[in-house]
Amino acid sequence: MNATMRRVAMATTAVALAATLAACGQAKEAGGDSRPEKKKTGPLTIGLLLPEDQTTRYENFDRPLIVKHVKALCADCTVRYGNAKSDAATQQQQVDSMITKKVDVIILDAVDSESIASSVKRADKAGIPVVAYDRLAEGPVSGYTSFDNEEVGRVQGRSLLKALGDRAGQGKIVMLNGWEADPNAAMFKRGALSVLEGKVEIGKSYDIDRWLADEANESMSGAISSLGKDEIVGVYAANDGMAGGAISALKSGGLDPLPPVTGQDAELAGVQRVLSGDQYMSVYKPYEPEAEAAAKMAIALGHGEKVDASDTVDSPTTKGIPTTLITPVALTKENVKETVVQDGLWKVSDICTAKYAAACAEAGLK
Repeated sequence: MNATMRRVAMATTAVALAATLAACGQAKEAGGDSRPEKKKTGPLTIGLLLPEDQTTRYENFDRPLIVKHVKALCADCTVRYGNAKSDAATQQQQVDSMITKKVDVIILDAVDSESIASSVKRADKAGIPVVAYDRLAEGPVSGYTSFDNEEVGRVQGRSLLKALGDRAGQGKIVMLNGWEADPNAAMFKRGALSVLEGKVEIGKSYDIDRWLADEANESMSGAISSLGKDEIVGVYAANDGMAGGAISALKSGGLDPLPPVTGQDAELAGVQRVLSGDQYMSVYKPYEPEAEAAAKMAIALGHGEKVDASDTVDSPTTKGIPTTLITPVALTKENVKETVVQDGLWKVSDICTAKYAAACAEAGLK
């Protein structure tokens, strides 16, 4: 082979090698999994990272229920816990800490679904699968469990229209939506608007920072000043904490009777307001099946097994994520007994303090 032929052969080989490498890279981006396969038997160490402690559900229900179901499936498994207290940077550090401690799997409820993606990638590269809990984190998550969040919004919207009746066309509603960094907030809002648009006039709409009741109170006060108290016929509040802030502002603003106000999470204070009539409804989301689904996913992934899920969803970064979605329930004073009390979320003694004794008696709670 002469020098010219050798140069042609070398160039052809280089091009072929480059094409092969490029193809491999593209395949990985299109859905290749960098996490090494593993089959582990015996006890697992599971990281549990929850987003905040402003909403009572996370510390009072999600954390103990997930731990309970993990232990039921794997008595010797260990759960390492962290709460980010609404700080995305803190949660990123917590993921890094779980990677350093070499946990087997992470259950993650993201503070900010987009910014956490790089942390999820680091966990994936370290061979640690991530279960997205309640909020769909971006990055290569291996499983997801939550509620049908657009249906949550639709449930709220339908309930508000039912409460308004003929008054739906006689004034304006105020929308107090959830925190923009929470992907669920956008789904709640989208679901609610799919029901409300064209049937009510939306006078003001706010996205409430970190779901804070004080922020909701301030926004509601601003809406009353801007629209006038006589123009407001209803309030869409995305959760119970914000509903409480809104109701306080409505009372201070002199609205009597109060317009119907929605909520979500069936927090104790929210249930009490529903019974007293201050809040029209909440959304009861049974945490037990959601926590159980997360525990099952985590144990399976930690052992290198496939996730058993009834559905799949796509995130902005990952396609076909195995998913279990739980159906939400509209909670009104008529079904408190058959929902949150019957399911053991709240005891009658928790709900029916002296202040709410008359309302409880009227609802048949003893």
